[in-house]
Amino acid sequence: MRPTPRNRPTASSPVTDDVVASVVTTAGATRVHIPIHLRWGDLDALGHVNNTSMLKLLEEARLRAFWKPEVGLTGPSTAILDALDLSAETMTLIARQEIEYLLPVPYGQRPLEVQMWIGRIGGSSIDVCYEVFSPRGDSPQRCYARSTAVVVMVSTSSGRPVRLSDEMRAAWAPIVGDPISYSHRR
Repeated sequence: MRPTPRNRPTASSPVTDDVVASVVTTAGATRVHIPIHLRWGDLDALGHVNNTSMLKLLEEARLRAFWKPEVGLTGPSTAILDALDLSAETMTLIARQEIEYLLPVPYGQRPLEVQMWIGRIGGSSIDVCYEVFSPRGDSPQRCYARSTAVVVMVSTSSGRPVRLSDEMRAAWAPIVGDPISYSHRR
């Protein structure tokens, strides 16, 4: 069975070279859309993106969605974490990652489109949901993979979980949506 995208972006979605990600509402769902370019090294001997490379692509998308952009770049309203502040009192850790591969991802020079949203906001963690699509403008646009990562906010001094701040909750509330329902659960 071929998967179909739950939400297709509109042609007016503002993703350009100086925009690292944009928040887009389509069909009642608000998501962060992130263009991610493949590198030749992401491929394996079978000519498609290696399963471990997919995790790196999702990591890059997550950083663009939640980390403040570099000077001169425009980030989404969800990008509130300062990754370059080495004196920060908190940091993020991945507690769990689940991924469902739906189709092999071929190499292409146009960026894949990663759509992200939050499936759950907890006390000290969020469930970040992803869908990885073929490049914008492909017809039909294909969904290659779905994933969920549990991201925990922790104290840099103790390594223990800390509560999400009001600023984080406010910035991320607009992109809360339904969690991913995986096809094959054990």
